[in-house]
Parts: sequence; structure tokens; C-alpha cells
Amino acid sequence: MFRRLPEADGPAVSFTLNGRPATGVDGDSVAAALLAMGERVCRTTAVSGAARGPFCLMGVCFECLVTIDRIGNRQACLVRLRAGMQVETGKGKREAGP
Repeated sequence: MFRRLPEADGPAVSFTLNGRPATGVDGDSVAAALLAMGERVCRTTAVSGAARGPFCLMGVCFECLVTIDRIGNRQACLVRLRAGMQVETGKGKREAGP
């Protein structure tokens, strides 16, 4: 369902997703890079375990929360992808701590 526009291609950016090597395009938000890779789920809810993923892609809905470089609850749609970035999807509630 999500496809990159042909004119939106750019230089590749390497990062990790859940500890695995991944590649996005320079200029992508983290959410756009995940969607382009076919990743639809950014987190699961704490109560029911329902899958959540990017919805509004403009920072309003908070459905695309991920951990980026060990900082939790970041909105993937508002963070630009950087080389070497470590992205982790969430499972349930986030534990307190560093």
C-alpha cells in the first residue's frame, strides 16, 4: 500500500531496526523508512497488545512511538533518519529507566 514516489529516491542511509541492519533514504522520517521497508507496526499497546503504526505522519496521533538511540517514546514521523541510528519497536508499556 505504501510506495515511494519515483522522484523521491536519494542516497541510502544505513541504520538498525530491532538490532538488524536496515536501509532507508536520506530525507526520510523514521516512520517513512519503516513503511518503505514493509514494517507496519511500531509498537503494541500495553493493555490489549494491539498493533499500532504510523497513521497521521504529522505528529498528531502518537501511534508511531519507537525507541531511537535508547530514548523511548519518540514519534517516528517527526524524527529524520540518520546514519547509524538504532531504532527499536515497542512491546507493551515502556519500563522506567535509562
